[in-house]
Amino acid sequence: MPDYFHGYAVVGLVAVVGVLFVAAAFGAGRLLRPVVPTPEKLLTYECGVDPVGEGWAHTQIRYYVYAFLYVVFAVDSIFLFPWATVFAAPGFGGVTLVEMFVFLGFLTVGLLYAWRKGVLAWT
Repeated sequence: MPDYFHGYAVVGLVAVVGVLFVAAAFGAGRLLRPVVPTPEKLLTYECGVDPVGEGWAHTQIRYYVYAFLYVVFAVDSIFLFPWATVFAAPGFGGVTLVEMFVFLGFLTVGLLYAWRKGVLAWT
């Protein structure tokens, strides 16, 4: 086997051992656990509260929108840190500055769209 494929063989071997380990753990769990179904065990379990009524509950969509906007801007702030380190490197200043302003422009357009649609109003 050439040296080129040696690294791939090690990765493949580790992957196979990992899959076998997980399969052995699941198999041992299946063989060792007691299986005694009772009516209490077959009930739907939800945070320790007995299920009462329908399983359908209405939630406000605006909370999901706020969470989505938070995730978008958190990911964008993560993109700003590598940009700040590359911006200081010689030869990358102008190009990275233009790319970051294009990126921030897209974010600004999205934020203005959300603001214009009234998504950011808490009431």
